[in-house]
Amino acid sequence: MEHDEVFLARAFELARCGRFTTAPNPNVGCVIVLDGRIVGEGYHQRAGEPHAEVYALRRAGGAARGATAYVTLEPC
Repeated sequence: MEHDEVFLARAFELARCGRFTTAPNPNVGCVIVLDGRIVGEGYHQRAGEPHAEVYALRRAGGAARGATAYVTLEPC
């Protein structure tokens, strides 16, 4: 598997964590990667709460600068 595929697969895995709590919104996962290493992850936990990208960026902190975001839906 290519690195992109591995990170995107992880984002889909994270998205499944919210499968029963996000309706009517979609399930979304996000992985932030810097230099081949995951520095932040997140998923949309509940309708009306922050999106997956917000959680992932919070966890990544300053390491998000210059990193790549792998998201299962277009970012907001």
